[in-house]
Amino acid sequence: MFDVPGMHVLDVIVDDQQRLVVTVESDQVEHGCPSCGVLAVGHGRRCRVLHDAPSLGRVTVLRWLIRVWRCLEPGCATSTFTEQHPIAPPRAVLTVRAVRWATDALSHDDTTVSALARHLGVAWHTAWTAIEAEAKARVAQPERLAGVKTLGVDEHIWRPSRMGTDRAVTIMVDLTLDQDGCLHTRLLDAVVGRSGTAYKTWLKNQPDGFSANVEQAVLDPFRGYANAIRDELPDAVPVLDAFHVVRLGTQVVDEVRRRVQQDTLGHRGHKNDPLYQIRGLLRHGVEHLSERQQAKLTHGLEAGDPDGEVDLAWQCYQQLRSIYHTAAAQGRRIAEKVIASFPTCPIPEIARLGRTLKAWRQQVLAYFDTHGVSNGGTEAINLIIEKVRRLAHGFKEFDHYRLRILLAASGHRPYRT
Repeated sequence: MFDVPGMHVLDVIVDDQQRLVVTVESDQVEHGCPSCGVLAVGHGRRCRVLHDAPSLGRVTVLRWLIRVWRCLEPGCATSTFTEQHPIAPPRAVLTVRAVRWATDALSHDDTTVSALARHLGVAWHTAWTAIEAEAKARVAQPERLAGVKTLGVDEHIWRPSRMGTDRAVTIMVDLTLDQDGCLHTRLLDAVVGRSGTAYKTWLKNQPDGFSANVEQAVLDPFRGYANAIRDELPDAVPVLDAFHVVRLGTQVVDEVRRRVQQDTLGHRGHKNDPLYQIRGLLRHGVEHLSERQQAKLTHGLEAGDPDGEVDLAWQCYQQLRSIYHTAAAQGRRIAEKVIASFPTCPIPEIARLGRTLKAWRQQVLAYFDTHGVSNGGTEAINLIIEKVRRLAHGFKEFDHYRLRILLAASGHRPYRT
């Protein structure tokens, strides 16, 4: 049960603190001097206390009766030395497997460093110092960035604005499909700042061959990210995320509704105002509306939209949504029609949306050339990051935050099939 090669258990007790105390010693019976190589002789033992991974629901402590050796060579500078074992490096408080257990827990489970330190029976700083070293070693593995063919990017707010100006970070996510066509998203990295410069610098710092391997780059409609993709990923196909395109339409409908509300009634929406009552229905897809909801929507438009501007904006929004809810060939035709017609719409908000879509025409139509690549996996990673931030009750240091989210969103969390 102890399962450590080269060691055997001498005694197991439960002490006054209800900890499981395991007394062990190694099987080593002879050792050469590390300086001169002469066979050393035993010089007694001393007890080294280590904290191991929890066992049987208890904090587990190892009492390692470590051997002390003495070199008999008169001319050797080494007089005595202690034995070493892979179970723990010198001067460590936690065993190697305890550190791996804690690091895996941060990767696989929704837990905190405080909870892990309590299970290990050590202080928070002791636990995090050991976990931090293991986490940095895992993050630094070059193979972690191998095989990225579809790259997603998005911004994330990692701390409140009152704590400084660098509250936004740019996250890079692997959206590559596996051989079975399944998407297993994973966080690649996070850098301070929401800018094209931050994204461009990260791309420049990646190993040779990384940029050349990326075939698609998904982004939201932010010109800074687009410029970084243009400069550092010239062979990749930039794709504008479908969710963000539809969200632009949702925002336009809200803007038109609020403007018409002000023009007709002279105030913001109140509880009994017809347009205010249907504000939620205007965001729905027409195919999701029940007969009762359709009747309520029609009544609200007839009562509060005398010139039909909100109705026309809603129809344009439905047309924009239909781009991604039809077959690929038909969706492409609708997209080209939307991009060509929206800029000439008499409603200023729709015309502005049309100019935006026209400026991003290549990236919008690339959706159909890449079989529907989207940034949905990136949004899922954002949810995992938010959960980590809530569990930790916020972060003060970016390096700590970066390691924690890289562990939690590494893509190695086991799922039940």
